[in-house]
Amino acid sequence: MDIRERIAKRVAKDFEDGDIVNLGIGMPTLVANYIPEGIEVILQSENGFVGMGPAPAEGNEDPDVVNAGGLPVTVLEGAAYFDSATSFGIIRGGHVDATVLGALQVDQEGNLANWMIPGKLVPGMGGAMDLVVGAKKVILAMEHTAKGKPKILKSCSLPLTAKKEVDMIVTEMGVFEITPGGMYLREIAPDTTVEKIREVTEAEFIVDENLKVMED
Repeated sequence: MDIRERIAKRVAKDFEDGDIVNLGIGMPTLVANYIPEGIEVILQSENGFVGMGPAPAEGNEDPDVVNAGGLPVTVLEGAAYFDSATSFGIIRGGHVDATVLGALQVDQEGNLANWMIPGKLVPGMGGAMDLVVGAKKVILAMEHTAKGKPKILKSCSLPLTAKKEVDMIVTEMGVFEITPGGMYLREIAPDTTVEKIREVTEAEFIVDENLKVMED
């Protein structure tokens, strides 16, 4: 299975019926394709609408219906469009139950760095700073390493997006939860081991005594 698909599927299983969820650009947008049957989730796009659906079939794209990353999406019955001020009022007002973002780095304290690498041109920080503070739950959907180097660290070295706001990390290797008592490995992918995860994770983590296997 494609690792991006594995990550998106697992993230989608964490939502509860009725949740309002914001999906960040990149891998998080894939989560919209894997919402479990029987679970109704209202997807909010920070560029100004709620009621986002999965990606359209090839050839059925509408250039006027795109997500925050500019990629074509669909809208479901009951969707609503609004301006950016209203969109961020929803976010800053604490009305988003969960936000799913990517990360350049995250550390064992729940600090997040996902908006710039010093010396490289970036378009800006976007809405991530608002989302991670305003949402009730912050989930990172990310590959475990970058060019073989750990992304889950003891302490972030890049400029922070937010301090101690990350609640959950989902990678192709496992699921971590960050708590006041430390970072816990709650689930492990069926094709890896705890030892392999430790080899590519700089952060210190505790293995849950009831460690589960991630379902593909």
